[in-house]
Amino acid sequence: MDKVLKNINVDSFINEITPQLIQWRRSFHSYPEVGWTEYVTTYRIMRVLEKLNFTLHIGEDAYSSVDRIGVPDEAILCQAEQSALKAGVLEEWIEKMAGGHTGLVATWDSGKRGKHIALRFDIDALPIEESMDIEHFPWKNDFRSVNQGTMHACGHDGHIATGLGVAHFIAEHSDVLTGKYTLFFQPAEEGGRGAFAMSKRGWLDDVTEFMSGHIGINPLNIGTVAATTTKFLASTKIDITYKGRSAHAGIDPEKGRNALLACAAATMHLQGITRNSGGATRINIGKINAGSGRNIVADLGRLEVETRGETDVLNDYMFEEAKRIINASGKLYDVQVHMDVVGHATDITCDEEWIDYTKEVCKDSKTITNVLSESALGGSEDVTYLMKEVQKNGGKVTYFIFGTPLANGHHHPAFDFDEKVLPIAVELYARMIVSLNMGAK
Repeated sequence: MDKVLKNINVDSFINEITPQLIQWRRSFHSYPEVGWTEYVTTYRIMRVLEKLNFTLHIGEDAYSSVDRIGVPDEAILCQAEQSALKAGVLEEWIEKMAGGHTGLVATWDSGKRGKHIALRFDIDALPIEESMDIEHFPWKNDFRSVNQGTMHACGHDGHIATGLGVAHFIAEHSDVLTGKYTLFFQPAEEGGRGAFAMSKRGWLDDVTEFMSGHIGINPLNIGTVAATTTKFLASTKIDITYKGRSAHAGIDPEKGRNALLACAAATMHLQGITRNSGGATRINIGKINAGSGRNIVADLGRLEVETRGETDVLNDYMFEEAKRIINASGKLYDVQVHMDVVGHATDITCDEEWIDYTKEVCKDSKTITNVLSESALGGSEDVTYLMKEVQKNGGKVTYFIFGTPLANGHHHPAFDFDEKVLPIAVELYARMIVSLNMGAK
């Protein structure tokens, strides 16, 4: 069997599927959807996978519904469902995903004894208006977002294409592969909202190896891969509402309770949280919305805030300090305070044995020319919940960075990546699958 596996021509497969990878990427890029509203995205993924004999688990079958975090309100979900119907999603599939139950898990069992390999690919976009600059590659090539105010500005369109490429590799070599495969097409990664629910469904109980990764992050050259990622920051996402009392700003201002000023005070003082000597800490106030007119004492104010820490302990420190300041700002202006935790990511340490293993697996590759031992992410990822669940059950985990030049950074209106990274990502996963089947690890 090892001889048969060794004769799998990964290079030939990659050459054949590369045009399709680019087509998938551009299709998903042109129709981005934010977390828990990925109806069209999920449907299009499903239509590809159903032809490959994977068993598909959609929506509530894919994760624990009650453990979802930061689900939009009903009006937003209904609007997204109507848009999906207009975009061609069949009503029976809308019903399966209704209420924000997007994303899916695809499983395949060879029926032969072997490893259980799991891979995660995130599918959501960001609430960003995409650039219309003539030099912006998606604009020049006619695959800019058609959804106003929404954009794939983090590479998840490329991750979806990579996942579908991996699924095709598994299907095309199903006669010789052994063990089981679980592919997570995860909704709502942005804001740390989707993975926790997936981690609670039992998919990871017997997983032996878990892989995920990200395009870009650090602007590495094409052909460079980081074998394992270090320093995922734990993070908590918070929505804050201050409720005061409106009044005429000229006639009787003393009757008002100013929620706008509470927002402003919280914003300034949150930035002043004393940093911790134990490691990296972060806080960001990403959005503020308050007031209704220049002559009205503002009765309502909202903030969107996130904390980060190098460890869960450090993030908890930042979160507790943030809560103290948020509540104190409300008391200062005598307004009511309401806080919602709408997202969370935990810390993680990848298993270091993947470093040498990745270098060995890639030594015969013509396109993966440089394997770094590690790369500091510097951000947060809720895939860490899936990774920790695997480690808890004795499996091994890693998170790759796939190098590509970046004209603009992640979460920028003109974000884009070099599409040559797509076949490289699929190739790495394919070579890993072959090697793991050969029992080399």
